[in-house]
Amino acid sequence: MNHCLVVSHKKLQTFRTFAASKFSSFTKSAQKSIKYSFQFIYQNNPLFVHVAYFALISFAGYGSLKVLKPRDKSNTLKDLDVLFTSVSASTVSSMATVEMEDFSSAQLWVLTILMLIGGEVFTSMLGIHFMRAEFGTKESVSTRDHSPCIDIESITSTKFGPSTQGTKVTVSFSELRMENGGHVEPKTIKFLGFVVMGYLLITNLGGSLLIYLYLNLVPSAHKILKRKGIGIIVFSVFTAISSVGNCGFTPVNENMIIFQKNSILLLLILPQILAGNTLFAPCLRLMVWSLEKITGKKDCRYILEYPKAIGYKHLMSTRESVYLTLTVVSLIILQTVLFLSLEWSSVALDGMSNYQKIVSALFQSVNARHAGESVTDLSNLSSAILVLYTIMIAYGNVGFSVGYSCKRLLNHDARCKDASYGFAGKWSDNGKAILIIVMLFGRLKTFNMKGGRAWKLR
Repeated sequence: MNHCLVVSHKKLQTFRTFAASKFSSFTKSAQKSIKYSFQFIYQNNPLFVHVAYFALISFAGYGSLKVLKPRDKSNTLKDLDVLFTSVSASTVSSMATVEMEDFSSAQLWVLTILMLIGGEVFTSMLGIHFMRAEFGTKESVSTRDHSPCIDIESITSTKFGPSTQGTKVTVSFSELRMENGGHVEPKTIKFLGFVVMGYLLITNLGGSLLIYLYLNLVPSAHKILKRKGIGIIVFSVFTAISSVGNCGFTPVNENMIIFQKNSILLLLILPQILAGNTLFAPCLRLMVWSLEKITGKKDCRYILEYPKAIGYKHLMSTRESVYLTLTVVSLIILQTVLFLSLEWSSVALDGMSNYQKIVSALFQSVNARHAGESVTDLSNLSSAILVLYTIMIAYGNVGFSVGYSCKRLLNHDARCKDASYGFAGKWSDNGKAILIIVMLFGRLKTFNMKGGRAWKLR
C-alpha cells in the first residue's frame, strides 16, 4: 500500500513538473506572439493603434466618470456630455459641454489622468517604447550608404523623405538610414525614453508644486478655491497637467479669469504651457545637453550630434531649435503688442493695473496658439483681436470658448442660464457626436496627407 502511494506521488510530481514546463513554454510563446503581432500592426497600420488607444482611454474615462458621483448628486450628467468631456480631455481639445465645477474631486482626478496620458509628451514617450521593442529584436539598426541627411517626419509613420529629394519611400525601422554612417544602439533609445519620462515628471510635478506653493502663500488665491470648495492639491495638479498637456481645462468654471489679478500665478503657468507644446523640442535638447555636461554619457553626445538618426520627431538640431524658439517668441511678442495696443482701455482689462494688463495680454497671447486657457472674457475683445486669435487657434488647434451669457440676448428670456462652456454645450446630441469624431480626427491629424507637419527649418 505504501509502495503504491510512493509511486503515485512520484508520478504526480513528474506530471506537475511536465505541466509547469509546458505552461511556461506556452506562456512565453504567447507573449512573443502577441508582442510581434502588435509590432507588426503598429508598423503597418499605426493609425489603427492610435485610434484604438484614444478610443480605449476615452471609453475608460467615460466609464470611470459615470461610476463616480458628481459634486451635486441631484444633478445627473447626460451620458453624451460625460463621453464628450472624456474624449475632450484624452485628446486635449479643451472643449466642454458641462460646467467643470459640476464634477466632484474624484472625477477631476479622472480627467487629470486622461489629460496626462493623452498629452503629446506622454504619447511620444509610448512611441519610444515601441521603438525599443522593435530595436530589441535586432542588435542595432542597420546602415545604408544613401543620402547624408534624412528628414524623419514622425515615429508613428515609417515614411522618410531625404532632404535632397522630393520623393518619399517606405522602409522599416531596421532599414533606417543614419546621418553618421553608424548605427543606433538599443540602449540609446532606452536612455532617450528615460529622458523624456524625466522631462514629463519634472514639468508636471514641478508645475504642480509651484502652483501649490503659490496658493498656500497668497491668501487671495486660496480664498477663491475655498469659496468654491475645490482642494488646493486637486487644483494644482489638475491645472499643471492641463497646462503641460495643453488641454486648457481648469477646475473652476471661469477658467483663469477669476485669477486675472494673480499675475505671479499666470507667470508660473506660462512656462508649463510652452514646455508642453512648441518649445518641447528645444527644452528636450537643452535637457539632454545638460545631462551630457553633468554625466558625460556617450548616449547624450550621440543624441545631440545626430538627432535625426534616432527617429524621434521631437529631437531637433541646435539650429532648428533656435529657429523654432525665435519663431515662437516672435509670434507671442507680436500678439501681445497688438493686444495691448487695441485693448489697453477696453472692458476686458478694466480694473487691472498696468503690470496686470501686460501679464494678462502675455498669458492670453500664449494660450491663443497653445493651451486655450482664458484670463479675459473673449467676447469683450475687439473684432481685430478676435480675428487674430481665430487665425492663431485655427493653426494651433486651440479650443477657446467665449461662454454663453444671457445678458447678450437681444430678447430677454427668463429661462436662460449663463454657462462657461460655450456654444458647443448648446448643440444637439447629433452635433455633439460629430464634434467627438472631429476631436479624435484632430488629435490624429499627423496621419493626414501632409498634415500635422512643422515648417521646414532647413
